[in-house]
Amino acid sequence: MAHPVLLIALIAGALIYPAMSVASDKPPRTGSTVKEVKAMPATEQTALALSAAPAHISNNAGAMIFGADGKLTETRKSTNGFTCIPTIMNLPDPDPVCMDAAALQWFTDIANNAPKPTNTVPGIAYMARGGSHFEKGGQVVMSGEGAKVVKEPPHWMVMWPFGAAATKLPIAPNPSGVYIMFEGNPYAHLMVYQDPRKMK
Repeated sequence: MAHPVLLIALIAGALIYPAMSVASDKPPRTGSTVKEVKAMPATEQTALALSAAPAHISNNAGAMIFGADGKLTETRKSTNGFTCIPTIMNLPDPDPVCMDAAALQWFTDIANNAPKPTNTVPGIAYMARGGSHFEKGGQVVMSGEGAKVVKEPPHWMVMWPFGAAATKLPIAPNPSGVYIMFEGNPYAHLMVYQDPRKMK
């Protein structure tokens, strides 16, 4: 496996979308853009990154933050296999994520445009502050081109190739709080709209 610093840099480069290219329902708010996250002091970025996971995970998780050059660098070593970053998409609200090694591999593969993820076990990723996804034509899509931004509540994810045919799970956000994102794509994964901070 490549060095974690390189992997996270690849993830950030591939998953950060230009906010201006997306048609959103609401105009971007000021005060919390990715550019501002990068400008935060190291202590604030680290705290933001760690806020993605429940305390029993974040207390021992590693953290990587944006430097002056916009690249991610490690500021805290992980002792539990989880790595947290302060934001992954170029959208108005920071969306920190904290992930284990398998989820990190999943994100690295999608960043490198690999045909499919290569993690050999399910990966776990936490987004306790919520996040966003793109929707086009009533469907959740991977690209922001011509899509709208939809805000997501706090959630966690299982990075593993779930399929609706086998699992009978929904393929869009719904009142149950569970669905398969990117159904029909090798990068399909399970979304669970449950606040990680309430998990014991």
